[in-house]
Amino acid sequence: MNLNFAIVFNFIIIVKAFLFSAKDMHQFTELFQNYYHKFVHFANSYLEDEAAAEDIVMDSFMYYWENKAAAGSIDNPQAYLLSTIKNKCLNALRAKKVRLKANDNIRDYNYRLLEASIFTLEACNPTELFSEEVAQMVDEAINSLPQQTKRIFVKSRFQGMSYKEIAEEMNTSVKNVEKHMTKALKILRVALKDYIPAILFLMFFK
Repeated sequence: MNLNFAIVFNFIIIVKAFLFSAKDMHQFTELFQNYYHKFVHFANSYLEDEAAAEDIVMDSFMYYWENKAAAGSIDNPQAYLLSTIKNKCLNALRAKKVRLKANDNIRDYNYRLLEASIFTLEACNPTELFSEEVAQMVDEAINSLPQQTKRIFVKSRFQGMSYKEIAEEMNTSVKNVEKHMTKALKILRVALKDYIPAILFLMFFK
């Protein structure tokens, strides 16, 4: 996260804090801490520009904050934020598409990739992505993994441990950890292949 942007963001949050109860502030802080990096990862996967992704996510959190003050209650804040991020990313990608088209790069490989990114992002449904059904499907797929593979996958994906840390804790080699992670991802992609929202949820938000 850009340091100056973070300072400004924190300052604005403090100034506006009087609009919310202590409970609201706690919920917002928890939401930001849990999802900021995940949302940046999601945005950057389409934009391929981490600085732009960070700006969009910060803008989206500010938009959520301001609209929460106006609307009072937002039932699904994760989906609301992702919808905002999705739309901002689409605007950025479409603007980039216009620039490429203006430069007569329609047949360019990057142009075709851009069109594919816009198509897949348009198909993303944030409300569906954060549904209990998707979370349950992902959990069931993870629970179907072989025990050792599941342990390694959970330590890496959910506990944030590096392959080296996992290898040291489980008294195995980094290469073996990599093998189990490859195996886990292959099994999960096959298990969830007919349900794209579950794959997206697993990739970015689980």
